[in-house]
Amino acid sequence: MLNEAGYAGVIANNLEMLCEMLAQGAGLLIIAAEALRGANLEPLLEQLHEQPAWSDLPIVLMTHHGGSEQNGSSHLSGLLGNVTFLERPFHPVTLISLVSAALRGRRRQYEARDRLVDLSQSELRLQRTMETLEQQVEERTAQLRSNEEALRQSQKMEAVGQLTGGIAHDFNNMLTGIIGSLELLRRRVSRGKLDDLDSLIDLGVTSANRAASLTHRLLAFSRRQSLDPKPVEINKLVSSMGELLKRSINESIALDMRLSEALWTAEADPNQLESALLNLVLNARDAMPGGGSLIVETTNRHLDSVFTAAYGTLTPGDYVELSVSDTGCGIPESVIGRVFDPFFTTKPIGQGTGLGLSMIYGFTRQSNGHVTIHSVVGEGTTVSLFLPRFVGEVVAAETANPALLPYANAGETVLIVEDDPAVRILVSAVLKELGYAYVEAGDANAAMPIIESDQRIDLMISDVGLPGMNGRQLAEIGRQIRPELKVLFITGYAEHAAVRGGFLDPGMQLITKPFTFELLTAKVREMIKQ
Repeated sequence: MLNEAGYAGVIANNLEMLCEMLAQGAGLLIIAAEALRGANLEPLLEQLHEQPAWSDLPIVLMTHHGGSEQNGSSHLSGLLGNVTFLERPFHPVTLISLVSAALRGRRRQYEARDRLVDLSQSELRLQRTMETLEQQVEERTAQLRSNEEALRQSQKMEAVGQLTGGIAHDFNNMLTGIIGSLELLRRRVSRGKLDDLDSLIDLGVTSANRAASLTHRLLAFSRRQSLDPKPVEINKLVSSMGELLKRSINESIALDMRLSEALWTAEADPNQLESALLNLVLNARDAMPGGGSLIVETTNRHLDSVFTAAYGTLTPGDYVELSVSDTGCGIPESVIGRVFDPFFTTKPIGQGTGLGLSMIYGFTRQSNGHVTIHSVVGEGTTVSLFLPRFVGEVVAAETANPALLPYANAGETVLIVEDDPAVRILVSAVLKELGYAYVEAGDANAAMPIIESDQRIDLMISDVGLPGMNGRQLAEIGRQIRPELKVLFITGYAEHAAVRGGFLDPGMQLITKPFTFELLTAKVREMIKQ
């Protein structure tokens, strides 16, 4: 019947032979019920249970109508799985119909298998492709990192070159003025020509002061200057500078001060803030040679995490914003990213050092604030300083005591601890003119025996950056021996003195190199007479 219907079949004489043939694959099993009676079904059941997930082998189980084997074989449905019972005798059409339906289902199973195989191969190819892509991405990332590092190094070297070139250029000019004026002074003094020496002295002092200003700006840019942060009423500071700002700009420029009412108290170094504001106003003036409008504005700002996330160390919170806006020429987008670089300037040669904005950038960042710049060519520029809001009670500043004695009292002695001989000579000369006795030490090790002795010490003047034990450590040990020891620190740059808050204890003060005769004199008198 199967052959006549076009279906080829293979005959197995017993269950063992059937299991062997099943290994080759099959579309359908037709089994007589009596072939299973008393036989060991485990091999067949094991093969059926081990079918892959896509396979559900159809089985036709032939039984006798009303025969005992029908009832006895009914439990096989749960064991064999996809079982259809066919009662004998049956019509050929019934058999062929049953077989055709079973084989159609079996073909769909094989089609599903083929799709699963294709999907598996596709997944494997995709996995291999992903692995290849990941490897390529890793290689490309490594290459980009290498290129980025090389670019960063190149940019760093370019910046260092620009920085050192700018420093060398400016310092050479200043040193020429200093050395030249000293050489001329020496020649005139040796020849006995003592008239008109003041102009040469003024030339040397002016050049030296310019060099000092340059180093202060460099320290400001690198955020290594010695700041003295205090509560600052920025509206009062801006108002007090009103006349100076008006004198600094042309009559063709209209100055508009928009000072917000109920402005918060900021925390910053007021002297550095004044310098920053003056720099911004001068930049705005230079950007408007034909006149224009200059706006100085203050306002309270709360910076959320969305704003601060883009600026690294800037933390969310309350800030006081001080902005200077002009209607000048503006800055091209191609160079605006470099305006805070030291010695970078868009001004013509000789009209700017390129340190103004870099100093402002360093000052605001060191003050835990931020600075932004927005500019449109032909429309103008706005520079905004964000300084942190002061938290705490504002204490009125102490007024200086005007009744300081001009000279030392008998016996008053100062300990000078400085590793630079030239600075030691200068300080000792100032003390000598004031009438103070002094004792010198080149470092902390040399100073310790003096502190431990019975030597009278009314004030210790110490460099912060001493070799070995630094000046701050020396002061701490010195105060354990002499609890009332007053200390005046002098520093050109010291990591620990970058911000004075937390560095200076009561009875300690700090001045930065280079300092003037007047400043040193005033500090020594003030501290000893306290």
